[in-house]
Amino acid sequence: MIKNKYKVVIFDLDGTLADTVASIANSVNKSLALVNLPPLPIDVFNHFAGNGADELIKKSLKASGDENLVHFNAVTKSFREIFERECMYKVKPFDGIVPLLQALKEKGIKIAVLSNKIHERTVDVVKKLFDDRYIDYIQGQVDGMPRKPDPRGALNIIEKFHVTSKDCIYVGDTDTDMKTGKNANMFTIGVLWGFREKEELVEHGADAIVEHPTEILRYF
Repeated sequence: MIKNKYKVVIFDLDGTLADTVASIANSVNKSLALVNLPPLPIDVFNHFAGNGADELIKKSLKASGDENLVHFNAVTKSFREIFERECMYKVKPFDGIVPLLQALKEKGIKIAVLSNKIHERTVDVVKKLFDDRYIDYIQGQVDGMPRKPDPRGALNIIEKFHVTSKDCIYVGDTDTDMKTGKNANMFTIGVLWGFREKEELVEHGADAIVEHPTEILRYF
């Protein structure tokens, strides 16, 4: 591995930088309750999250018994309202993330966050968890920007930093993240402390797998 080859690192947010599964479960289950559907256990959200709010709601409704998505519009509306108020519910950085960000900045690496979470909530979480000097650019889900694994969000970020895909590492915890990095022709690192298992990350093209955040520093 050539040291100092990479100039930019793009991180996924949920399950990569931050432990957010309780927050997601809280807002979804409160929304389901409003249409008299049963709550779901927190662990199912490890597999429901990661592909945007609409997919999250569709999977949650089907798991709660609404196979035909009769309540999709109502639950989506209430989810967005509840999540706006409570998106920080039990959210915290994973152990080792803050030291990793500090070390990357000391090395002069640009740091971006790319998430399928609603953009405003992505900004809320990042700014409340991390010092402003750590994160150089934040991109969540917005109209007009296809959600991951479409590479356009990632390519937009490197364009803003005036670098190429070969200058960038993409870090995430799901198949969606590995596909995003691969679609953008970036070196991909899959993390094992997030939502999914090693087999999924390997199957979808992870160039490297790490068990602890500080292991990422070996690639810089």
